[in-house]
Amino acid sequence: MNITQKIEKQIKNNIIIIYMKGTPQSPSCGFSAQAVQALSSCGEKFAYVDVLENSDIRNELPKYSNWPTFPQLWVDGELIGGCSIILDMLENGALKKLISNTVKKYKK
Repeated sequence: MNITQKIEKQIKNNIIIIYMKGTPQSPSCGFSAQAVQALSSCGEKFAYVDVLENSDIRNELPKYSNWPTFPQLWVDGELIGGCSIILDMLENGALKKLISNTVKKYKK
């Protein structure tokens, strides 16, 4: 399995996944910390990949997603965006709605 296939499998197998620097318990950058805090406030489980521990993904994902920075939030196979988009969505209520609707879709 090449790195692109690995990324595609992670995105397909996790309805909510964030590619970040560090872990949710110990973020290694302020943007990842803010994004995880926003995502956690939605109250649903999510997967994560620490790109500092996975240099192959850190190098390839920006090309795959056409998004140059981390964190990157993916929901139901779609790139949502990075920290500022996540925080904007949290502020206007769209993040919680997206997360809860996506989780409901898969609990059926």
